[in-house]
Amino acid sequence: MTAAKLVIRNMTADELVLAVSWAEKEGWNPGLNDAALFYQADPSGFFVGELDGEIVAVGSAVSYDSRYAFCGLYIVAPEHRGKGYGLALTKHRLAYCGERNIGIDGVLENVEIYQRIGYVPFYQNYRYQKVAAYVPQSIEWISVIDKDSSASLEDLYAYDRRCFPAKREEFLKTWMTQEQGLTLMYRQEGKVLGYLVRRRCVEGYKVGPLFADNADIAYQLLNQAQSDIKGETIILDVPENNPAAIDLAEHEAMAVVFSTARMYQKGMPDIDNHKIFGITTFELG
Repeated sequence: MTAAKLVIRNMTADELVLAVSWAEKEGWNPGLNDAALFYQADPSGFFVGELDGEIVAVGSAVSYDSRYAFCGLYIVAPEHRGKGYGLALTKHRLAYCGERNIGIDGVLENVEIYQRIGYVPFYQNYRYQKVAAYVPQSIEWISVIDKDSSASLEDLYAYDRRCFPAKREEFLKTWMTQEQGLTLMYRQEGKVLGYLVRRRCVEGYKVGPLFADNADIAYQLLNQAQSDIKGETIILDVPENNPAAIDLAEHEAMAVVFSTARMYQKGMPDIDNHKIFGITTFELG
């Protein structure tokens, strides 16, 4: 009897819902809107591996522009692990990315495996969490951005581009205005100096991104994001290559629950790392 051959193809939007449900089973605590919103980043950048019509592996390779991509959401069904299906899917995703610089947030125990396919580790991202609290403050410079906001998003897009390796306006447009989400912008004298997005997850809330010119602004945004969710879990994924971000998380009495290795194929992107106090997601960079 001939063994079934793995067939790799593009994932549909409905199948991305399945992939996110797998992520929930893995304990990744996805956002309630992640499936629909992730798809906006690159509808062609999500893949499944099938055996006889059964999906056994999933993974993404979101290509943001001609120079940068990010791979994530990589899961092989438990009963099919160790059979080479994940590697086949990964090679397909790398081929899709072409000559782009590719980033990942890799599981620490698999760093050597990722190195064998060309990734180089640069630093770790730490997942911090705590029970949300709030210190009353003046919010003179902080405004809420939503679907009904009269504020232009163009300045936010420009600010984001300094902290992320590619433009991602189509994704941000929906990410910032998602259901049960919150987007806060810090603007002083007409200039954007930071912003934050908070989303509802299976358990609690994740903040990401949290970009700010300095730690004080990042604190004000993070503190304000807790004002209406006191007692809930709040989560922030913090890059260790910004010491001020680590200091902020620890000042907030947040605890590390796990970490990943940020790795790239072609070196560190040239961005304002000192402004990154929380990355967007482990899945999309």
